[in-house]
Amino acid sequence: MVCICFLVDQRRMKKNMKPVAATCSRCGCSAKVADMETSTRFCKIPFYWNSYKAIICTYCGATLKSYP
Repeated sequence: MVCICFLVDQRRMKKNMKPVAATCSRCGCSAKVADMETSTRFCKIPFYWNSYKAIICTYCGATLKSYP
């Protein structure tokens, strides 16, 4: 009997970050707007990319809101 296992993972990367006049609702620290890029990989080969903007807390790293 042979068992084959494949690895699928997803990475989120922050590109540019700009300050925004908002605070985090969870911890109360400042937030920034970031250009995010998500890449999904299958056996270390990327096959899907997605880019979007998101408001991210600078202290706890929580995504407060995302835009397509």
